[in-house]
Amino acid sequence: MKRHYNIIVSGRVQGVFYRASTKQMADLLGVKGFVLNLTDGTVYIEAEGDEEVLVKFIQWCHHGPDRAEVSYVSVAEAPLQGFEMFESRR
Repeated sequence: MKRHYNIIVSGRVQGVFYRASTKQMADLLGVKGFVLNLTDGTVYIEAEGDEEVLVKFIQWCHHGPDRAEVSYVSVAEAPLQGFEMFESRR
């Protein structure tokens, strides 16, 4: 069953290629949605896909790329948006 999650990642997650790495992982897993940096230093992700794929994606979000230092990940289910691809937004 398809799900949609809004994810906020806190810690040292900007300036460490977190957005680019998130897009790579989403493309690899077939997750649709987007990722962007917020002005408060967090990373915001909207992700859609099958539940088992999203579980893997969210697990990855808890550590991110090598240079990231994730301190907290917030996940909230939301209504499906029907994304057709995954993009890194500015």
